[in-house]
Amino acid sequence: MQDEYRTVARAGVHETEINRSRFLCALAPAATEQEAQEFIAAVRKKHADATHNCFAYVIGADASIQKAADDGEPGGTAGVPMLQMLLRRDMRYVVAVVTRYYGGVKLGAGGLIRAYGGAVGEALDSLGTLTRRRFRLATVTVDHQRAGKVQNDLRATGREVRDVRYGEEVTLEIGLPDADVPAFRAWLADTTAGTAGFELGGEAYGDA
Repeated sequence: MQDEYRTVARAGVHETEINRSRFLCALAPAATEQEAQEFIAAVRKKHADATHNCFAYVIGADASIQKAADDGEPGGTAGVPMLQMLLRRDMRYVVAVVTRYYGGVKLGAGGLIRAYGGAVGEALDSLGTLTRRRFRLATVTVDHQRAGKVQNDLRATGREVRDVRYGEEVTLEIGLPDADVPAFRAWLADTTAGTAGFELGGEAYGDA
């Protein structure tokens, strides 16, 4: 698994004009290829009167799914430069659709490549990006008497408490970078006089 990746902070649209053609880049996070395709379909429906609706998306922390389409522009002048911009910026789980309303001035192949790639780059700058980092899920089990202090200490040190369950004991679910696991075990044993339970789970990604 990748240690970290970047994705778009929020869905949104950024517009730019080049030689009287309007380029609207719609960006959105997409957890799956289906989500990406649904977003593309929605943008195409909204801009059915546009000259072109070109798209690119990257799914998977390791960029395992990559697709791009020129939607009638000369081959390789729209979707591919859009995809290349996403990859150059290390973007994952993201979909981009650039809608073009032709303004009467031909841009040529080089101009199109710069326009479509540039539209995505400008949209990323405008909407902002997030870094998401890989971590290990872990479960801490502690008695009720110590639970409050442990929770406060976790939050004070910037640990994300993902879930809290109350039963005979209190179960806290947290996320830890792999490298922090040994030090965390030692800290937990020290803080709870060795009474807390600690169990490592699977891996996930969270905001860095």
